[in-house]
Amino acid sequence: MQFLRPLFSCAAASVMLLCGSAQSQGLAESYPVKPVLVVNPNAAGGPLDLESRVYIAKLSELLGKPFLLESKSGAGNTIGVVYVAKAAPDGYTVLATGGSFTVLPTFDRNLPFDIVKDFAPVSLMSLKPTGLIVRNSFPARTFVEYMAYAKANPGKVNFGTIGAGTNVHLVGAWLHSMNGSTVTFVHYKGAGPSIQDLMADRLDAMLTATVSVMPLIKSGKARALAVTDERRATSLPEVGTVAEQGFPGFSYSNWTGYLTPAGTPAAIVNKLSEAFAKIAKMPSVIAAIEANGGVVVGSSPAELRQRIVAESERWRKVAQDTGVKLEN
Repeated sequence: MQFLRPLFSCAAASVMLLCGSAQSQGLAESYPVKPVLVVNPNAAGGPLDLESRVYIAKLSELLGKPFLLESKSGAGNTIGVVYVAKAAPDGYTVLATGGSFTVLPTFDRNLPFDIVKDFAPVSLMSLKPTGLIVRNSFPARTFVEYMAYAKANPGKVNFGTIGAGTNVHLVGAWLHSMNGSTVTFVHYKGAGPSIQDLMADRLDAMLTATVSVMPLIKSGKARALAVTDERRATSLPEVGTVAEQGFPGFSYSNWTGYLTPAGTPAAIVNKLSEAFAKIAKMPSVIAAIEANGGVVVGSSPAELRQRIVAESERWRKVAQDTGVKLEN
């Protein structure tokens, strides 16, 4: 009978796996049975907050229980991220995040979480065109002229960001490294103050969501020289991408996505992802996101994971190659 023990062990293991799978599927079928908390690690009232409210209203309708959005901001957007990383992996705590998420591990911050290992991606929900914007009186009239001017005048271009060590700071450093030019980065707490300084001619250039400066562009108070995305922005079809204006391989889109704590049952993650995918096809949602300059996606968990891994690796390389630091 000794030789039968491995067979019994294998059979027992198979039964356990089947039971576990069935249990997980059962949880997913009844999920959610109570309200779901969606954590925004940014300040309330910002773009991520406003966009998430569009989605959670539809999630509540589709899944039959309230999805409640709560802002837990501070400590460089890490307070909310830590909260979700340490939450129970049961599908009742979801993280709303964006491009700044993949920047977090770039610098030595002694983070109490790993953005890949401690989270289960759910869905990439939108991409947002980002434009290189200059003050109207800036001497360079085209993107090619701008890059040539920045290279010929090291440090003379005052370039605005939304903070040292942010994704905008890193994208700006990456952009200017493409032709070996250097600029003077000027850091602000958000895009609003930098736009005001651009209008007052105290700032030469900046990267920002195209929708936030459309009124200024249309009125001739600012100029868009390029978009950083791989495709032209529908709101600025006449403005070329960085890649098609001489720097192939350069592409960056800000984004909004959703994750749960690692260990959340795959069946629940997939149910959430499928709900997000349905929401991404709703005409009212598409109209609301496009009105704020976004493009709705609604991806699989695997696609969001791939973006997070690729971007985090890119920012480490950019910081290493350009010398960008949190205090720059």
